[in-house]
Amino acid sequence: MPFQNIVFLTEDASHDAAIDLINEEAFGPGRFVRAAERVREQGPHDRQLSFVASDRGEIIASVRMTPIWAGAVAGHLLGPLAVRPSHKNLGIGRELVRIALAAAETSGSQIVLLVGDPPYYAPLGFARTKPGALTMPGPFDAHRLLAACFGAVDPMTIEGDIRHLNLK
Repeated sequence: MPFQNIVFLTEDASHDAAIDLINEEAFGPGRFVRAAERVREQGPHDRQLSFVASDRGEIIASVRMTPIWAGAVAGHLLGPLAVRPSHKNLGIGRELVRIALAAAETSGSQIVLLVGDPPYYAPLGFARTKPGALTMPGPFDAHRLLAACFGAVDPMTIEGDIRHLNLK
């Protein structure tokens, strides 16, 4: 899908303030109590697999990838994914997810997990995981835990804790 004036870039430190603003706009202060945020607090996200969208030099969307263990499987936690209200419903978020998934697969990631809405993420290659098989440090809706797998990994067979890759 062509995006007039939209440029997709690998995230760098100069994007941090804009990304914080976009996430505050999209999720409000409640974003800090989510289980996925507990995982993200355990260590840094991977800037090489995190991306922003820019419109005429203004950062208008972002997606981050955090390296994780899902049980014994090495992968990434996708999110937050957020788009400024002025640019919603243009396909920018979906394109950021596509870019991040391709980068994760190229990097050797076996799985990308997220907590999200199945109707939005299923067309992008995500499927439900086995409810209750994976745990996070905090409550979450197990029916919204989705996975995109690479290679022979089956999302219904992965079990264990989801934790930052730094935590062995």
